[in-house]
Amino acid sequence: MISDCQAMFWYRSSLNEGICFLVGYNISLVKQKAAFYDLDGTLLSCNLVTTYAYYARNDRSIVKSLYQITKVALSVPLLFGLDLYSRTLFNVFFFRAYRGMHRDRLVGLADDLFEVTLKPSIYPQAKALIECTRELGYRNVLVTGALDFTVRPIAIEFGIDDVICNRLDFKNHVATGGVLSPLVAEGEKARIIRTYAEQEYVDLDRSCAFSDSTSDIPMLAVTGNPVATNPTRRLRRIAMKKNWPIIELKESKSKFPPFLQAAAGVGMQSPLLR
Repeated sequence: MISDCQAMFWYRSSLNEGICFLVGYNISLVKQKAAFYDLDGTLLSCNLVTTYAYYARNDRSIVKSLYQITKVALSVPLLFGLDLYSRTLFNVFFFRAYRGMHRDRLVGLADDLFEVTLKPSIYPQAKALIECTRELGYRNVLVTGALDFTVRPIAIEFGIDDVICNRLDFKNHVATGGVLSPLVAEGEKARIIRTYAEQEYVDLDRSCAFSDSTSDIPMLAVTGNPVATNPTRRLRRIAMKKNWPIIELKESKSKFPPFLQAAAGVGMQSPLLR
């Protein structure tokens, strides 16, 4: 399982069995191209708080469940401020809420979390975009601050090739409230992508990246084809200034980014994500 593979930054999964294999070196003579996807706000509308709320609501102890929900609710103003200031600090602070939760419980509820909360929040054109990049020969890679056990069923649903995500620290199968290094957020995403590209023989100039947030500007800028996806107002302004493509996966019909249109030859066919 993805959550059991903690020796490297990223994981490759078997979609049939949900088993994770450590990534080795790619010995292809021709560099590949990859499509790097953020998750929350980019491919689906849920976020870290929504995910934690599901676990808190489903705690076996009603008293503990109410305590966990109340604790996060009271922390919302602080979390909002931290997110505006630094996504890294937000993650470090927020993941402390998992302290004391048992690993088996977190992993065991992950599939239910996906079916009940995450799957319904997938944006209408998210799958079409991922299928498009796959058909055009991109290796699809999730690069997300979400936790490994929550990402696994999402990666299987989308048919993602590789996953780069955060992992909680556990002691005797109980979460300590810490996160294993490296913490996937902001500029660290770009650094990990560079390492990934070097070891997997990926040409970043021919690759692309998709995100909704200004915190992911380093991740977007590290590729030759950054795409502002369901962007916040601030990212939209920056994307327009930098002449980056802007797409809205929330809409039932969305245009391909220009570089995908050219690669697919859709100028002769349809300019829309199907």
